[in-house]
Amino acid sequence: MKQYLSLLEEVLEHGELRPNRTGVDTIGLFGAQRRYNLRESFPAVTTKKLFFRGVVHELLWFLKGSTNIQYLKENNVKIWDEWAGKDGELGPVYGYQWRHWNKGPIHSIDQIDQVIKDLKENPFSRRHIVSAWNVADLDKMALPPCHLLFQFHVNQKKELSCQLYQRSADMFLGVPFNIACYSLLTHMVAQECGYTVGDFVHTIGDCHIYVNHIDQVKEQLKREPYDQPQLWLNPDVKYVDRFQYEDIRLINYNCHPPIKGEVAV
Repeated sequence: MKQYLSLLEEVLEHGELRPNRTGVDTIGLFGAQRRYNLRESFPAVTTKKLFFRGVVHELLWFLKGSTNIQYLKENNVKIWDEWAGKDGELGPVYGYQWRHWNKGPIHSIDQIDQVIKDLKENPFSRRHIVSAWNVADLDKMALPPCHLLFQFHVNQKKELSCQLYQRSADMFLGVPFNIACYSLLTHMVAQECGYTVGDFVHTIGDCHIYVNHIDQVKEQLKREPYDQPQLWLNPDVKYVDRFQYEDIRLINYNCHPPIKGEVAV
């Protein structure tokens, strides 16, 4: 995860102080990209503890296409609590757009099914894209999507890579989660399609550190990273929709203790 740590350093060194809608200022810079090799290890941050259980449950929740946090609450994952209504509703956020992009009053488009079908039938296409940025639905969402578009790529070695475009990135709290989530998704899709994994490429618009996280980031940068863990997926699961929490594990994950920080809502 030296790529991630180097971006933290870059934001601290070159970022500008900016106000934003949360009322907590950030230091940030615009436009960055990092590449993570998935072939031999899994990019889980080790300079603090990654909430991997939350990563897995959030991704499974996305894949259900749900607009309600009930599944997350049942699994003691509270990362969406601050944005949900009293009934647990969030509106047509990430998973809904992935699985139910509105085509009309009756029919909708399942982008996940479609992209997997296309990856199997036409692997070298340049159109393997899933988008959560549905302009017609933005005002109905509790939070417009930050990680809003991802694209898959298959090379001649039949390695599956994924590039994510993220318009807004909370470098301390959110980005380690985002890296792990889309790296995990890449592994799951590769397993269904019969490919091996390649790279996860993370392209970010606004990279920022909230001013109340600066001390935590500096503490994190003092810590020596451990070796990266490996990801285990149950080889008997052949379809993305059939993965359960028990089918996904991190192996040999060693990390420094957690570092807490308040989320800006």
